Amino acid sequence: MHFISEALEDYVAAHSENEPALLAALNKETHQKILQPRMLSGHFQGRVLSILSKLIRPNAILEIGTYTGYAALCLAEGLTENGTLDTIDINEELFDFQRKYFDQSEWKDQIHQHLGNALEIIPTLNKKFDLVFIDADKENYINYFHLIVPLMNKGGVILSDNVLWSGKILETVKANDKSTKILLEYNQLLKDDPRVETVLLPIRDGLTVSRVL
Repeated sequence: MHFISEALEDYVAAHSENEPALLAALNKETHQKILQPRMLSGHFQGRVLSILSKLIRPNAILEIGTYTGYAALCLAEGLTENGTLDTIDINEELFDFQRKYFDQSEWKDQIHQHLGNALEIIPTLNKKFDLVFIDADKENYINYFHLIVPLMNKGGVILSDNVLWSGKILETVKANDKSTKILLEYNQLLKDDPRVETVLLPIRDGLTVSRVL
């Protein structure tokens, strides 16, 4: 679903920072070779992630849901000199694809891949995070949030993707549509939880920015 017209989306992208060459190549290869390329953050949202990370200047970033690594590279742009980015995905078939692009970047030694269940991996990282990007299985968003909040540094930021879910959050929820039901609960949780202050941005499929108090 396009929440604004495609022409306006094109104008917005054209008047934002250009897509870096490495990310443009990753974008192109993802669309050529990988299933469900619409899962890619893409040029405009990628620049949003990049500038947010640069404003935050995180020492430790956590990404839940790597896909082909586009968002990870965008977020890495804001890392401190000795900062680290841990990214978790359950799809082992994409591991080498991600690594190929990570290794071509200036953050190749700062990006650490983890393969498996994020709910099991996160407690083993033994880190406090400044920036977290949640973009994996929607049915675990609430579980991720409750796990992550105690691991955040004060003032840290949690970004949550796809929170508008192609507009399904405004429709009658079908009985078997667990993802939409969970996202509705999650959006309300972010609004009501006293541990965070939240703004929901209608960027692409919805991006929530939550600051830990």
